[in-house]
Amino acid sequence: MSETRTPAPVSKPVVLTIAGSDSGGGAGIQADLKTIEATGGFGTSAITAVTAQNTTGVESSHVLPVAELEAQIEAVRSDFDVRAVKTGMLATSEVVETVAAYAADFDCPVVVDPVMVAESGDRLLAGEAEAAYEDLVAEATLVTPNADEAAVLTDVDAGGSGHPDEAGARLAGQRLLAMGADAALVTGGHVPGDEVLDLLVTPDTIEAARHPRVDTDATHGSGCTLSSAIATRLAHGEPLVDAVGRSVAFMERAVRYHHDVGEGPGAVHHLAALRNEVGRDDTAESVHDVVEWFVAENVRPLVPEVGMNVVGATRYAEAVDETAAVEGRITKTVGGVQPNRGVRFGASSHVARFLLEAREFHPELRFAVNCRFDDDVESALDAVEWAVAEYDRDAEPEDVKRREGSTMQWGARQVFSGGDRPAAVVDRGEVGREAIVKLVAETPQALGERAVELLSALE
Repeated sequence: MSETRTPAPVSKPVVLTIAGSDSGGGAGIQADLKTIEATGGFGTSAITAVTAQNTTGVESSHVLPVAELEAQIEAVRSDFDVRAVKTGMLATSEVVETVAAYAADFDCPVVVDPVMVAESGDRLLAGEAEAAYEDLVAEATLVTPNADEAAVLTDVDAGGSGHPDEAGARLAGQRLLAMGADAALVTGGHVPGDEVLDLLVTPDTIEAARHPRVDTDATHGSGCTLSSAIATRLAHGEPLVDAVGRSVAFMERAVRYHHDVGEGPGAVHHLAALRNEVGRDDTAESVHDVVEWFVAENVRPLVPEVGMNVVGATRYAEAVDETAAVEGRITKTVGGVQPNRGVRFGASSHVARFLLEAREFHPELRFAVNCRFDDDVESALDAVEWAVAEYDRDAEPEDVKRREGSTMQWGARQVFSGGDRPAAVVDRGEVGREAIVKLVAETPQALGERAVELLSALE
């Protein structure tokens, strides 16, 4: 055996973040570096200020001497091939001016996140420094203000008055371009309402994206996360529109599956998307194990005419292609059941959409299976004494029925939106739609045990 091993170095684009330090770990340099790593970059940093803060607020802030900031930037530039730069908390006019001067000399994309106020409401930028931002904005490949920051920079209400304002966001974005920015992303996460409006303004296009709000106050660091993700994707060479779209989805997942830490709302989970990707193999293996269990137990009496499918969602799943299922479903054989093909992601449609919608209200649910439903199965459900719910297709709105596949989401909302979490959900079907009961569970073990228990009660 050789005494040494051959090294296998990894090459990643280098991203430089120029921002303040957050001792609470949810924002600032800490958030930037975690996000850069999670999105495939190598993070370097130049710290502008040290803050004493946690999930409840900022207790104190100390701005580093400009000479120390310059030394950090020079140290990074002299050794690394920096492919993108992201700026965050800059604190004072002198710091803003210094960073603007460097930005003019950077030969790479520069993403400017004009951090002015913390999520707690504490100011992170001196009032006189606001005017100094104009020179930095002029060097930006992209500037990413929220509605309040956009109002400060442009004197335009982009939603800071308390309601989404697309016209205001458009005008604010256009004014930022007039200041010299190549593009502007005006974000609406801080504007109250059930819907979030983000507006990307470039010289050629204006793209508005509306998406449901994640109902949480744990958004501390969301702006840092978004801008760092965009910078890293630009460092990879992605087109701006793609980098922004993918980064918004990355940030939303980090907020939805935030860390429950501290006495305040919590901390953004910057590695949620990465952990989700890592968990794909385990999820697929779990689905495969349940399928083998069902074959061994011969669940033939539970298989509906349309076939059975076992679906597993990754821990932070948000879409059908993040759910594993049997391609071609499980079907009856002469004496038992067999999967038609193997397990792959995106193989289920109906059951996957049902499970994902249930997860909107109970994210801990990760596995589901569809089973036959008739009078005998209904009696078996009474025997096992589970919590059972059902939705009535007669109450389904016509516009929902006309949208292909939307019944599954609608049915799940009827059952789970009130806070209940049944083990089984009955769909009595209609003309052309077979009656089905879906079992849901947190773990593959629980799902398998539920199906076998129902089978025993049925037999």
